[in-house]
Amino acid sequence: MTVAPNTERNGSSLPAIGDWKTFDDLRTRQRERLGPTLEHARNSPFYAGRLEAGQVLSEVGLTGKSDLRDSYPFGMLGVPRERLATYHESSGSTGNPTPAYFTEAEWTDLADRFVRKTVPIGPQDTMLVRIPYGLVLAGHMAHWAAMRSGATVVPGDCRSLAVPYSRVVRLLRDLEVTLTWSTPSESLLWVAAAKAAGHPAGSFPALRALYVAGEPMSSARRRRIEEIWGAPVIEEYGCTEVGPLASDCPYDRMHFWADRVLPEIYDPQTGAVTAEGTGQLVITPLYREAMPLLRYNLEDVVELRYEDCPCEWKLPTVRVLGRLGMGYTVAGQRLGQIQVEELVYRIPASYGVLFWRARAERDRLVVQIEVPGPHGGDAAASLAASVEAELGVPCVAEAVPAGTLVPSALLAEQLDAMKPRKLFGPDEDWGQAVVRG
Repeated sequence: MTVAPNTERNGSSLPAIGDWKTFDDLRTRQRERLGPTLEHARNSPFYAGRLEAGQVLSEVGLTGKSDLRDSYPFGMLGVPRERLATYHESSGSTGNPTPAYFTEAEWTDLADRFVRKTVPIGPQDTMLVRIPYGLVLAGHMAHWAAMRSGATVVPGDCRSLAVPYSRVVRLLRDLEVTLTWSTPSESLLWVAAAKAAGHPAGSFPALRALYVAGEPMSSARRRRIEEIWGAPVIEEYGCTEVGPLASDCPYDRMHFWADRVLPEIYDPQTGAVTAEGTGQLVITPLYREAMPLLRYNLEDVVELRYEDCPCEWKLPTVRVLGRLGMGYTVAGQRLGQIQVEELVYRIPASYGVLFWRARAERDRLVVQIEVPGPHGGDAAASLAASVEAELGVPCVAEAVPAGTLVPSALLAEQLDAMKPRKLFGPDEDWGQAVVRG
């Protein structure tokens, strides 16, 4: 795997990829960090009463998301408040948000891990950050890491009224954006918005890669995004509490940054915690200062393996299989979003399917797909047959016109912001109390 030269280290004492040659070397480095990590955790009010002298990691119980919520806001703090640089919270997509805070020194670690990309960031790049800023870590982290690598950053916060999709398309085109950071879904919304503006995806030749994270992505959707944009998709996996945890290598395998964060696998059925296998991902950051975490259960179901890869990185591979509790039972079969998505994006690209939705009923799966052309019936029939053959459940698939699932007005909107007005002239309609700029 290629990593941009001089993007790691940059004066840091943190390990860089290539500093070790075997998995045994990696495990030795992990063990060397565990002692300082456990010792530092005792500075946290949460762990101070839970850790005994001489205790090793295997004797420490799991830390859960509820522990972080119950310790809100600073019960996990491991350094004096004066040393904090930033405070963040998770999106709360699966429950109440969890707090996270970082020192200035920890931002070096965050940036180092973010720039571990097969298509590296450099001074020649203009990167559009289309991830939430606000309290979420991901937008700020990418912004800082790209600037630190010399790139020009376009802060296109996807939750800002000032950056509608029409403006995203203009920025991509006029600024000749070379890299983007978004969810996979965002990149497909840009395709539709570009078409609405009269610009097919091929109108953006400067784009070198799309960095994506934040939601599960099937291999079929990945291929479809790459085919449409003519650029590779680089997937990252991480969390607000710790930052980047893994990313792709050139051989389409995701590698876990086990030199910075120790991974383990938890089996909720047996209570066993192992170094690898399939189960819930448990992590122990090895260089965390502000918020030490020991055996933190992310509740993501993954498959983790210490296995050789043609890229020659001696880092475990990880497959993210989903979040605990996600999925539905249809006709006796357990279905997840990735399984359905894989079949949706296997529909031939010529049908133009970008968006879909499904309803898991007791005895059947009902799916709607947007089909812009005249081949809706063929596309729907193909999908229904695939679902029944490969997933083993009855399926009713329906093609709906473009703009049904993702309103066309959302994609074509030209507004920059919503600005309230309070003083009106005698002939003005004061019912128009919001100026749409």
